[in-house]
Amino acid sequence: MKKILHLLGPGLLFAGTSIGVSHLVQATRAGAMFNFDLIWILVLAFILKYPFFEFGPRYANATGFSLVKGYQKVGNWAVFIFAFLTLISMFILQAAVTVVTVGILAHILNITIDLTFLSFVLLVISGIILLWGKYSLLDKLIKYIIVIMAVSTLVAVFAALGIHKEVSPDSLLNFEWSKSADIFFLIAFVGWMPSPIDVSVWSSMWNLEKIKKLGYVPELKAVLTEFRIGYIFTALLAIAFVLLGALIMYGTGEEFSSNGTIFSGQLIKMYTTSIGSWSYWIISIAAFTTMFSTTITVLDAYSRVLSPVYQYMFRNHWEKVKNNKSLIFIWLIILILGSSLIIAFAAKTMVLMVTIATTLSFLTAPILAWLNYRVVTDEHMPEDARPGKGLKILSWIGIIFLTVFSFIYLYWAFLK
Repeated sequence: MKKILHLLGPGLLFAGTSIGVSHLVQATRAGAMFNFDLIWILVLAFILKYPFFEFGPRYANATGFSLVKGYQKVGNWAVFIFAFLTLISMFILQAAVTVVTVGILAHILNITIDLTFLSFVLLVISGIILLWGKYSLLDKLIKYIIVIMAVSTLVAVFAALGIHKEVSPDSLLNFEWSKSADIFFLIAFVGWMPSPIDVSVWSSMWNLEKIKKLGYVPELKAVLTEFRIGYIFTALLAIAFVLLGALIMYGTGEEFSSNGTIFSGQLIKMYTTSIGSWSYWIISIAAFTTMFSTTITVLDAYSRVLSPVYQYMFRNHWEKVKNNKSLIFIWLIILILGSSLIIAFAAKTMVLMVTIATTLSFLTAPILAWLNYRVVTDEHMPEDARPGKGLKILSWIGIIFLTVFSFIYLYWAFLK
């Protein structure tokens, strides 16, 4: 236990990144729309996606490299595939996370400034924080904020059990596999539950940073246990958000708004309705800090991940650059401008932006899942650190599951 507590960090960072849009937006919407119908899907998603997230810390601990290096070891084609999938999804993903953050901020401070401008300012501030090197402070604070958010959510769920709400029979809807709208929501719901599989690459980098701080390579068993703690914590909290949405809003006829600011007000109202109005500022600050941390983490992760990708893809030019910090700065600028451009066209439809981002993540998930599996079972991976038979079987079930559901979505979207 002492070893695990000493290693705490990457697992909590994973939880901190995951407890964002997937929980605050998608999980609460799932409960409010379909009651408890999708909880089993949520649990299934966590189980079947588990291997591909776990492969990040596993590979980093066993080899001393990130998964990006693992892709390069498998072949340059793997780096090109990862680069392509990253480039087509990173702007919309960053934009979706930022819009939710800005929506919460606008609601708390009652800001009427244009959301596009406010999003751009928030992204610039996030970039300055990263370049200034002060994110470590927020990183330390987020661990406490996550605990506050988790405890508040659990208390709100238990308090909501005793709440009497007026139910409209016409609003008591169930999930239907024959309805295209329900299928589209399901794909978006699973797409970021618990988070995009890209996060496995980030997780491998966080583990490398942790190893540097520790000054030694910890045992693989302890590293995986630390990751599982964060993963299980993330799953339990996701279920809690579904329950909260179901207990407070399901059957009332009230729907979550597609506007980020209004949605944030509805989200915070769920807590105050359940716990009491005294909790308004606690929940508001915790929700904003959680999303702000996610915004910064995503911005930081993409800029760091794309630097080694550039190195492996353009070796000749890399020899001339050889300055990782300058590349990170360039990617930060590109990501901020690209995300701001997307927000400018879709800032008022937060739900649509989140749906596009989560759906895109779901469609790319089978490929990224297979790439991660290919890396940890490759001959360059130390044999004693490769996944066992049970994990391999679960990996293939997960890959098949993600692939089949992707084809189901494409069928409903273009052929039905």
